[in-house]
Amino acid sequence: MNKSLLTNLLALSLLLAGYALKQDLILNIGLFAVAGALTNWIAIHMLFEKVPGFYGSGVIPARFEEFKSGIRHLMMSQFFTDENIDRFLSGGNGIQAELHLAPVIEKVDFSPAFDAFVTVIKESSFGNMLSFVGGEAALKPLKEPFIKTMKKSLIRMTQDKAFIANLREELEQPDVLANIKSQIEEIIEKRLDELTPQVVKEIIQEMIKKHLGWLVVWGGVFGGLIGLIAALLKV
Repeated sequence: MNKSLLTNLLALSLLLAGYALKQDLILNIGLFAVAGALTNWIAIHMLFEKVPGFYGSGVIPARFEEFKSGIRHLMMSQFFTDENIDRFLSGGNGIQAELHLAPVIEKVDFSPAFDAFVTVIKESSFGNMLSFVGGEAALKPLKEPFIKTMKKSLIRMTQDKAFIANLREELEQPDVLANIKSQIEEIIEKRLDELTPQVVKEIIQEMIKKHLGWLVVWGGVFGGLIGLIAALLKV
């Protein structure tokens, strides 16, 4: 059972038991416990839901744009700073370790490159000679070997330490870093734009309801203690 509901039910049970048994001590404890637990439960509920007539209720949905702006600022100011991006690009866990372009190169269609290669031959001084050996069709058997060779050469090039060092040097330029940061911010912005007030409310509610539930429990406990002290002082 939800601990907030359980606390309210226990406090209410004490109140009803004290009233039924005409025991002022139990009645007082129950009354203050209900007041403490119930008011905390209402306050938590009002964080997420708009209650007519209560100014400031439903603060999370009402301040939806401010929450989005806060999340954006947190991501950019704490995680994607210039120093962190630069550390990622130049550190041991950065681009040197993470640059694995072979799978990407394998998926690239190099047919346009071969077509350009054929065009260059046709438009060169070898074009006339090509016509004597069957023309463009004579080059078709070269297509697959050409593509395989291109892929192997590019993979070797991207794995070369000098290439990686040059690429890292270029990426560490201030204008490049600014461009990377701008692209990251744009990605975050697009993702945040997909969020609705209801989604944000559910995310925050899910994260903190476990912890806020204890406010209701302790509200009931301290309320009951105050009721006990109040009843003893009367005696």
